[in-house]
Amino acid sequence: MRIGITCYPTHGGSGVVATELGKHLAERGHEVAFISYSTPLRLTTIPPRVSFHEVQIVEYPLLQNFPYCLALAAKMVDVARARELDVLHVHYAIPFAAAAEYAKICAPELNLKVVTTLHGTDVTLVGNNPSFRPITAATIQHSDAITAVSRFLAEETYRQFAVTKEVEVVYNFIDPERHQVEAPACIPSCQRADQVTLMHISNFRPVKRVLDVVRVFAKVAAALDARLVLVGDGPDAGPALQLSRDLGVADRVVFTGVVDQVAPLLAVADLLLLPSQTESFGLVALEALASGVPVVASDVGGIPEVVEHGVSGYLAPLGDVDKMAEYALHILSDRSRRQAFCQAARTRAQLFDYRRIVPQYEAIYERVLAGGSTVSG
Repeated sequence: MRIGITCYPTHGGSGVVATELGKHLAERGHEVAFISYSTPLRLTTIPPRVSFHEVQIVEYPLLQNFPYCLALAAKMVDVARARELDVLHVHYAIPFAAAAEYAKICAPELNLKVVTTLHGTDVTLVGNNPSFRPITAATIQHSDAITAVSRFLAEETYRQFAVTKEVEVVYNFIDPERHQVEAPACIPSCQRADQVTLMHISNFRPVKRVLDVVRVFAKVAAALDARLVLVGDGPDAGPALQLSRDLGVADRVVFTGVVDQVAPLLAVADLLLLPSQTESFGLVALEALASGVPVVASDVGGIPEVVEHGVSGYLAPLGDVDKMAEYALHILSDRSRRQAFCQAARTRAQLFDYRRIVPQYEAIYERVLAGGSTVSG
C-alpha cells in the first residue's frame, strides 16, 4: 500500500507514534510519504520506502495568517498524485483531518481514503473549542476510519461529539529492542551504589504538572539518596528549576532539555514520575515500562490502561503529592521489591509491542480500501 502520513513534527507523543508507525510500515514493504511543515523529530534519517514532503506557507498581504489547513490540503493533493497514494493517515483531527477532507474534495478522481487517529487534546481541548467543534465532529464523522489511542479517548469522543462512526481503539506502541540500550555519556550512571534516579519526561506544559514532580522528588530525597533527571523543555521548565532551589534540592536535579531518543536516558532511571492533569494514553509511561522502569502517575485518562496499579507502578489521585511520594518510596526503598516492579514493567510493555499494533493499522487500511465502513451500534 501507499500511505501518506501527516502529524505534528515536534516531540509530542502523537508525532512520535506517527513517525514510528511510518517507519515500521516501510519496513513491512509499504510506501510511506510524510507530509508536514518540517521533518518529524524521529525522522532524522530517511529509510528506504519513506519520503518527506514539506508544506510551504505562502505569504499573501490580504491574509493576516495564511490558513495552514489549505496549504496542507493542497500539498496532500500534490503528493497523492505524485506518489499515487491510497490512504491519508492523519494524526490529529484539527487541522489535519479537515485538510484531508479538503484534499478528497479537490481530487475526487484519486479516491483517497482518510484514516484519522485521535490522540487527546484534539478531542478534549482544541477540537472541543466552540470555534472548532462543528468541524471536528464533521471530520470525525466523514473519515473513512477513526481510531483512538485508548478506551478513555474513544469514550470521550462519543460523549463530546455524538458521532455514529465507530471509534476503534488502537493503542500506542513501542519497539522493545530499542529499550535494551546503554545510558548516554551526558547522563552517567549513578556513581554511588545506593543512589536512585527519578525521571520526568514531557513538554513541560502546565498540564504535565512538573512542579508536582519537583515536590514529590523533594519528599523522596529527604528519605533516600536520590537525584531527579528532567527531560524536555517548555513553559514550566524555569519555574520547576526555581522550585528545586526553593526546596533545597537543586544540586540533585539534572535538566537535559529536549532529547530525541529517550530510551538511553531511561536506561539510568529507577522510577518515572507522571503526575499529569490528563493523558489520553501516556506514551512516555509505556516507554518507561519497556525500559524496565516502574511508573508513579496520576490516576487519570488513559494511564490506567497502561500502568497496572500495584504491579508495574502506582496510580495516585490527581495532585496528591504525598501519596505519590509514598508510592515512590515504597518502590525505591527495597531493592528486591524494586526489581519485581522492574520485571513487571517489562512484561506489561510486551502487550504494546509494535508487532502486535502495526498490523491493526494495516487491517484498517485494507478494510477502507475494500470499501468497508462501520458505525457504532
